[in-house]
Amino acid sequence: MQTLTDLRSTAHAMERLEIPTGMPFGDFRAAFERAVPTLDPGELNRMIANGAGWGEVSALVERTPHGFVLFTTFDVTPLMRAAGHRQPVVEYLMGNHVLAEHMFRHHPAVLLYAPLRVLLYGDDGGQAIFVIDRPGTVFAGFDIPQVAAVGADLDRKVGALLAAIGVAPPGALG
Repeated sequence: MQTLTDLRSTAHAMERLEIPTGMPFGDFRAAFERAVPTLDPGELNRMIANGAGWGEVSALVERTPHGFVLFTTFDVTPLMRAAGHRQPVVEYLMGNHVLAEHMFRHHPAVLLYAPLRVLLYGDDGGQAIFVIDRPGTVFAGFDIPQVAAVGADLDRKVGALLAAIGVAPPGALG
């Protein structure tokens, strides 16, 4: 059994970005989901059960248009509507398992933040707002240069994804 002297506590700051897309919620959601395909967990499980190696598993993300897959989508809108809220809201776990592994080898706790958690909501005017904790700040909190470097790379990849969808990314994602 661990004692309190084994406890590690690390304070770290993250930067949350709320990016107005300039697009109606439904239009942005559709474009985002086209740009970031859903990873079929059944396919992944079959591959692994059939002895697929890391190269085959890696190819699942490498063949995507922007280097990301959706691991899960949670449309929270019906739940919030039951509480009287009218704005649409969808949560995503979006990531790249190859890049996650590059960080995992240095510290398993990176999987608290990989895949990336993304939120899309509609503002009062119906515009989509894209929300993400900036990966560069999230992974810099581990104070491991190799992990921080992947976080900075993820900043650029998220910025490129937004640009491909038609949204000017903020300088923090450039």
